[in-house]
Amino acid sequence: MEDSSSSAVFSKYSWIDFVFSVMGVCTFLVDWGSDLWVATEFYRSGDFLWFAVLVSLMVLSSVVVQVFSWFWLKYDRELPGFSAAQATSGTVIFGDRAKLSCLLHVLQLGFLCRHISAIRQGFRVWWRKEEGSEYAVYLTHDLSMLRLIETFCESAPQLTLMIYVMLSTNKARSVQYVSIAASTTSIAWMVVDYHRSLRSFLPDKAKQGWGSSVIYFLWNLLLIAPRVAALALFASVLPGYIAIHFLLLWTVFVFWVWLQRTNFMDSTGGEWLYRGTVGLIWYFSWFNVAEGRTRARSIIYHSFVTMDAVILLVTWWSYRDPVQTRSYDMALIICLPLTYLLGLLFKSIYYSCFHPKLWRPPVVAADLPDAEVSFRNFSTQEGTLPAQLFNKRMASQASVFYSKQKAFRRTDLTNRTESNL
Repeated sequence: MEDSSSSAVFSKYSWIDFVFSVMGVCTFLVDWGSDLWVATEFYRSGDFLWFAVLVSLMVLSSVVVQVFSWFWLKYDRELPGFSAAQATSGTVIFGDRAKLSCLLHVLQLGFLCRHISAIRQGFRVWWRKEEGSEYAVYLTHDLSMLRLIETFCESAPQLTLMIYVMLSTNKARSVQYVSIAASTTSIAWMVVDYHRSLRSFLPDKAKQGWGSSVIYFLWNLLLIAPRVAALALFASVLPGYIAIHFLLLWTVFVFWVWLQRTNFMDSTGGEWLYRGTVGLIWYFSWFNVAEGRTRARSIIYHSFVTMDAVILLVTWWSYRDPVQTRSYDMALIICLPLTYLLGLLFKSIYYSCFHPKLWRPPVVAADLPDAEVSFRNFSTQEGTLPAQLFNKRMASQASVFYSKQKAFRRTDLTNRTESNL
């Protein structure tokens, strides 16, 4: 192996990883606590429709996340040598106890147990200096993807619901402000955490700077916020049509995902679940799922969503109550499009100045800015990451997110790891 390859050793578990794991579970618990609080308030005040919608979002999100988690546990157990590598690293909670893990997922506790497992394993590695750094990193990678799914299945729709309730009633309770803050925090934290997890597949020299994180956070926030607000405004004047709007767009998005021939899951049923989930994510935000022509697909998506947002805002403006909305209607109709354009500007800045350019040759020099890094060598030879603990799911997502060429495909990742088993 060349020297440049040997330097690209897989990132070791650090105290920062441990902090992210702890904050992740805290965010998860606070988010669920605020959801239960809001649901209780709706029920006590007699708003049974909103109570039912909120509880439905919570249940749907939980079920989807648990199914993904169970699929991945099942896939991992089928990998030759994974159980042995897992046991060597210090198995926590699940291990080979298939019936126990299945029961925990049926009880909707699998996701929480994954958090606990990651924290415990991380504590053993970071604080006690025990073996199992690779397994700790493996756990955090899966968690970052599950948090992404949970966020767009629950937090984003819930945020839309809370804003809709405030607009419909023209008043807000303190509990609603808390729920909006919790949902917004959950979305923002997911964005940073997921981005950081993908970056771990880049060389150790390609550290993610604060500037890159801030820009990445801002362009996502500035694109998602006006999208959610536009949906809530439309729902406030035509509540009976928001479900039709979602189903129409979701169907289009799922069809588009299918056309891109995604291959993220290891089973047909799991892949269709993934495509349906991506369709839901696209309802709120762009999420790249395939290599090649990324810029063209992004332009098509943002053009389509921009047209849709214009229709939503024009519909709201036409059907709004001028008296009830007099204090904020003009501000919203001006600020929301400008915010979205500002988000597109920050996105352009990120891809122009901070996005890793994969076509550049490998380097072994001193620390480099984000725009001058190469993709991590995924070799599982001696001295690098064990093949059984190589997270192909997140590696495939990283190759999609950071690659502009078709040469580095998920099948290449699979072949490189399986050839060393």
